[in-house]
Amino acid sequence: MTTFQPHEIEELLQLYFIMGSTNCNTDPVYVLEQAIEGGITLFQYREKGAGSLEGLEKVRLAEKLYKVCKDAGIPFIVNDDVDLAVELDADGVHVGQEDAGANFVREKTGNKILGVSTHTIEEAEKAIEDGADYLGLGPIYPTISKDDARAVSGLTIIENFRKNGITIPIVGIGGITASNARDVIQAGANGVSLISAIAAAADVKKASEELKRAVL
Repeated sequence: MTTFQPHEIEELLQLYFIMGSTNCNTDPVYVLEQAIEGGITLFQYREKGAGSLEGLEKVRLAEKLYKVCKDAGIPFIVNDDVDLAVELDADGVHVGQEDAGANFVREKTGNKILGVSTHTIEEAEKAIEDGADYLGLGPIYPTISKDDARAVSGLTIIENFRKNGITIPIVGIGGITASNARDVIQAGANGVSLISAIAAAADVKKASEELKRAVL
């Protein structure tokens, strides 16, 4: 595991791919390999929702995906599961408001990358105080990838965070595609995070390439 500086985290957030077994139409390992070839800059293993893997199966897939990322030099983030992140020596953890507290995660994971999903300035300030390295904001557009998604927040949430002095790296999530990714960057985000736009694409590599061009 490498320690990343703030400017490096900004760059890593450019094209942030999030995926679990239920998001793919084919082998998740192959999907990740294709996404990396297409230019993703960061990967998050998010094994949640109906039909998702549990226990040893979840760990085994994590190990396979982690190896793909490690071989390609792509940092590997684990969604919510702090114990799994520690066990794998993953590069970081991402938590939502309903998951473990950011301060607890920081204590457990040391200097690993810590991302926190926030929806208000107050949540953002608390996350920063607790040691977050970046914030996830969304859903920016309507999404079907998360069954626990909140109401659509639009680009204004990013603009408002920046106007209110939130300078920490920000990644937008929710319904982002190659056609609207540039708008998310222009609103003040450092990058975009996606699930279905890559995982469910007919051509994962091509979809990733198009998204990469949109955010650069």
